[in-house]
Amino acid sequence: MSNLNRRQAIQLLGMSSIGYLLGSCSNDLTTQVGNLSEPLNQSFGELLVRPQHLIPNFSARAINPKALLINTYDLTPEINPINYKLVVDGEVKFPTELNLFNLKKLPFASIIMQHVCVEGWAAVVQWGGIRLRDLAQMVQPKDDVRYVLFESADKYTDSWDLASAIHPQTLLAYQMNGQPLPIKNGAPVRLAAPIKLGYKQSKWVTKISFVSQIPKGGKGYWEEQGYEWFAGI
Repeated sequence: MSNLNRRQAIQLLGMSSIGYLLGSCSNDLTTQVGNLSEPLNQSFGELLVRPQHLIPNFSARAINPKALLINTYDLTPEINPINYKLVVDGEVKFPTELNLFNLKKLPFASIIMQHVCVEGWAAVVQWGGIRLRDLAQMVQPKDDVRYVLFESADKYTDSWDLASAIHPQTLLAYQMNGQPLPIKNGAPVRLAAPIKLGYKQSKWVTKISFVSQIPKGGKGYWEEQGYEWFAGI
């Protein structure tokens, strides 16, 4: 494992005997094997995240605002920033609600990273906001928490492993390329992280829940349709 990078390891996992078996199985057996292999896939992905490993920043010269595409299936919700509240709950000691004013009181962090879409395009973007780990420190997840669930104003849902969520460069962003985050890109706040594919980076986030188990049907909008759950890069 020490000689493999994250992408190579995931590729090897995809070519495993489980994947070969599923290619010739009936639908019932495919479902059964999928149910058995999902915890293994989640645990394998979690092992590939080194909590303190930082991804190098891109140069500001590499930013190309026109390269960040807006997916046609995104339905922009109507959100009044004045009334916006972020709910942070789940298996935590201090559940809370934060409006934008209080959210922006938390320490500011910024990263220039490559946003990679599963559809085959990429864009270098500067995101600014708060570290999700600072939010976690505020609410103090209980010892058995392993996952983080996200809900958005457009009803989009997703789930992450805890190690990825509290990675030092995982942000809850309210700024893009040095300017306030546009509504079409996820304002008031959205996820941004250099260690995940684009569909894991939820826009218009309204609720974050720290949990020990992912509820049935709660892996995420695209994951429940067959997309990879961990989706690391």
